[in-house]
Amino acid sequence: MIKVRKQTIEEEVVISKTCDVCKKTYEVDNKDHWMEVQEFHHIRFTGGYDSVFGDGVTMSLDICQHCLKEKLGEYMSDDRA
Repeated sequence: MIKVRKQTIEEEVVISKTCDVCKKTYEVDNKDHWMEVQEFHHIRFTGGYDSVFGDGVTMSLDICQHCLKEKLGEYMSDDRA
């Protein structure tokens, strides 16, 4: 015999994303924002020994595709062959 019980599980769900550069917020449930939400970029890293960011410091950035292109686009290359 198998006995069961019901259990409620609480989980975190993203409801919006805000660009750390332009401060624009994109709502996950807004149908006009769905592509922007999909194209959001999240950069996270930890500074290594003698890093300009600090040894062992965790850095993070949430940036929309528009700001990423504006700030770094000239340094990026299209690898499609």
